[in-house]
Amino acid sequence: MQDEYRTVARAGVHETEVNRSRFLCALAPAATEQEAQDFIAAVRKEHAAANHNCWAYVIGADASVQKASDDGEPGGTAGVPMLQMLLRRDMRYVVAVVTRYFGGVKLGAGGLIRAYGGAVGEALDTLGSRTLRRFRLATVTVDHQRAGRLENDLRTTGREVRDVRYGEAVTIELALPDADVDAFRAWLADTTAGTAGFEPGGEAYGDA
Repeated sequence: MQDEYRTVARAGVHETEVNRSRFLCALAPAATEQEAQDFIAAVRKEHAAANHNCWAYVIGADASVQKASDDGEPGGTAGVPMLQMLLRRDMRYVVAVVTRYFGGVKLGAGGLIRAYGGAVGEALDTLGSRTLRRFRLATVTVDHQRAGRLENDLRTTGREVRDVRYGEAVTIELALPDADVDAFRAWLADTTAGTAGFEPGGEAYGDA
């Protein structure tokens, strides 16, 4: 697995105009290929009267899924430059749809490539990006007497506390950088005089 990846910070739409044609680039994060396809379908429905709704998406921290469509524009002039812009910006788990309302002036192949790729680039600049890093999920179990101080120590040292549950003991769910697991285990034993339980879990991505 990749240690980290970048994706678009938020969903949004950015509009540009080239020779009287309107290009609306809708961008969104997409965790799965199905999410990307659902987003494309929603934009196509919203802009059913548009001349073209071209799209591209990249799924997977390692960009394992890459797809694009020209939606009626000359082959290779829309979806591919959109996809190339996403890849050039190292974007992952992201979908882009560029809706074109034709303004009466033909742009030619070179003009279309610049317009579609540029629409995605400008939208990325406007909406911004966020970096997500791979974390190891872990569960810490501690007695009630030590729980409050331990939770406070975890937060003040910058640990990502995801959940705290109170039962016979207190269970704290954490996300740790993979490289920190051994050091954290030693810190926890020292802080709680060896009384806390530690159980590493699966992996997930979170904000770096």
